Order: sequence, then structure tokens, then C-alpha cells
Amino acid sequence: MATFVLIHGGGSSSWDWHLVVPKLEEAGHRAVAVDLPVEEPGLSLVDYADSVSAQLDEARGDSSDGDGQGEQLVIVGHSLGGFTAALVAERLDADGLVYVAGMIPKPGETMQEWWDATGHSALGVDSEDELVFYNLVPDDLVVDAKAHVREETGSWMDAPWPGVGRETPTGFIAAEDDLFFPLEFAKQHARDRAGVEAVVVPGGHYVAIGAPDPLAKALAEFADGL
Repeated sequence: MATFVLIHGGGSSSWDWHLVVPKLEEAGHRAVAVDLPVEEPGLSLVDYADSVSAQLDEARGDSSDGDGQGEQLVIVGHSLGGFTAALVAERLDADGLVYVAGMIPKPGETMQEWWDATGHSALGVDSEDELVFYNLVPDDLVVDAKAHVREETGSWMDAPWPGVGRETPTGFIAAEDDLFFPLEFAKQHARDRAGVEAVVVPGGHYVAIGAPDPLAKALAEFADGL
């Protein structure tokens, strides 16, 4: 059994994972979807990581399954949430780390520098086009997703990533029809930054709401392989 800590992407919320959580629980795992304090200006990435740790502790305290002793801890970060997930994995000495269409940070690199450093800036992706994010998501879920959007205000985005690059067993899940992180870019990013081959699942960038079943299966298979 594993405990999955599910971290949403930029300007989003724990709602992103509401279709994945029950799938992981049906597979016998615990899943904790957290809300990053993205609307609080001036916070550092360490503050974000502290918030995740506190929410995990609270979830374990409220659970009838106990405090997580003996369970594998897997941190999952979607998109921009990869920056937080990688730091949380270091701080909690996690058993595994999974990027879902995620941004993999380097020590000392800022989020703003990531785009050029990885070659994403050269792709010409139009981030103002909603289809880039919501392709292959059912219309009703697009409406719900927009209702859960929050403003990303953290000053951490201009600060160097504070982790040390601790080696954690890492996986990368890429979405086959992702328009924001196109498949070949995502696969190369996984190789360059994590030294792993991406597992490809159906769906677009918001794969957690567009294709929750294959995503949950891929996450469970990662945990089973630890």
C-alpha cells in the first residue's frame, strides 16, 4: 500500500484530482490531494512544502488507516506542481516521486529560467489558448475546472529552487495529446532531467480530469514497482 500525495498545477486546486483519488483508493492505496497556498503573496517554495506536510499530517490523523507507518510515500506533481513535489519528496524522504506532465526543477534554477533552459520557450506554445490546457477534457469538466482556478501569486517563482537534488526513485507520466508539454518534449525532459523514460497515457495536459483511469493505473503501477 502506498500513500500518494497529489499536488496540483499552477493556479489550480486539489479539485483537479477528484476523479483520480477514488481510483487509487479502489486499488488499495491512500490518496491525499492538497491545496497549495497559491493565493498568498510572498510565500516561498519552502512555505508550500510546509503546507503540504501539514495537510498530509492532518489527513493521516483523520484517517482510520493509521499514521502511514509501513506505507510507501509517493509524491506526485502535475505541471508547475513538479517544483513543489520535488522539494516535498526531499524533505519527507519519500519512497517515490512522480511528475505528471510535470516541470522538473534543478537546484538553483528559478521557475522563470526553466522555460528557456528546457527548450520549452522555443516551441511556440500559445499559453493563452484554453485548448492548450483543456483539450480532451469533457465540456462539463472544463466548466468545473475554470470555476476552481485560483491566481498564482507566490514570489517563489522568481527565486532559485531550494532543493539539493536528492536522488529519489522517480517516474514521469506524459499525456499523449498534451498540447502544453507536447509528447516529444515531455519525453526528452524526463530523460534529461530525471534520467527516466516517460510512461505515456492517453489524454491532454489536464490528464487527471480528462483521463483519470489510465493515470491512476500508471500511478499505482509505479508504486507497485518500488
